[in-house]
Amino acid sequence: MLVALCSLKGSPGATTAALALAARWPAEQTPVVVECDPAGGDLAARFRLPSVPGLVSLAAAARKSMEASVLWQHVQRLPAGLTVIAGPVGAEQARAALGILAPRGASVLRAAGDQSGVVVLADCGRVDPDSPALPIIRASDAMVLFAHARDDELSHVASKIRTAATWNPRPGFVLVGGGYTTAEVEHELQIGVLGRLPHDPKGAAVLCGYSRTGPSPDRSALGRAALRLAHGLASSGRPHSAASAPPRVRGPVIDTGANQSRGQAATPLFPSQRQSSTNGTRP
Repeated sequence: MLVALCSLKGSPGATTAALALAARWPAEQTPVVVECDPAGGDLAARFRLPSVPGLVSLAAAARKSMEASVLWQHVQRLPAGLTVIAGPVGAEQARAALGILAPRGASVLRAAGDQSGVVVLADCGRVDPDSPALPIIRASDAMVLFAHARDDELSHVASKIRTAATWNPRPGFVLVGGGYTTAEVEHELQIGVLGRLPHDPKGAAVLCGYSRTGPSPDRSALGRAALRLAHGLASSGRPHSAASAPPRVRGPVIDTGANQSRGQAATPLFPSQRQSSTNGTRP
């Protein structure tokens, strides 16, 4: 299975989410996180990994072969045991690698994802129609968009979600942190929310290598939510058919316990979608 993880605006933590999903993915599948962010990768700096092997060496190898085995020759293991392919830190080098990798590498990632018992989690960063990671998103079994449940990010999601839905026949949407309730976002955007990841600094710090004293992924709030999301994605499997993006982008709802109302007025949501009433908006 090949899953593309990305955002349309801001920095909602797609890389941290990718690590959380990999840490809690069902045991019957082996996850590998591949940093495909055109803005540059974070894992090499966070974990002090060597630059080779990584995305750059994978891109070079993909010139010669698109076999699934090629991907596994360029992985590294994080201290906690997670398997990753780290992207270069610099944006220029990352975009150059993706420019080589994506047209060919989508096939390499696709071939690896087609292996029995394997899931490739491609962290594609912030995506727009000109992103060099777009071929990877198009080749994926599912595209998962992350966004904070706040006006600034959701207004951009509202204006771009229909375009994004044309990039992949199975777009999914995951909220990050507090803000609007899941029900409010689903109602306003007419999009099914796959799940919600909590704001959990201690749990994220452990996953990102910043701390060794916080809760492990199997005990943290972030890890528990990632487990539910991972099970939902894994059980959905690969699509049987592709369809063009409908006006209403629907998907299954996975209850992560973050659906409660905050007891405030619900209008207006997302100012860019409302031309009237500037009062009563939420921060």
